[in-house]
Amino acid sequence: MRISVDRSACCGAGNCVLLAPDVFDQGEDDGVVVLLAAAPAPEHEAAAREAAAVCPTSAITVREDVSRDA
Repeated sequence: MRISVDRSACCGAGNCVLLAPDVFDQGEDDGVVVLLAAAPAPEHEAAAREAAAVCPTSAITVREDVSRDA
């Protein structure tokens, strides 16, 4: 799994941080998403998928076809 974020699309809702705090954070000044783990540990993958699914602006992209070592 590989995660990417489009910071310019982020509206700062914070759902991603609530669902997957080990993968996402928010900037202190603007509230925009900060990606903490582009290749999250297996125990955080389900939460990262859910965060991407509920993102109101689709700013989070999850690619399943990429291994953690890539």
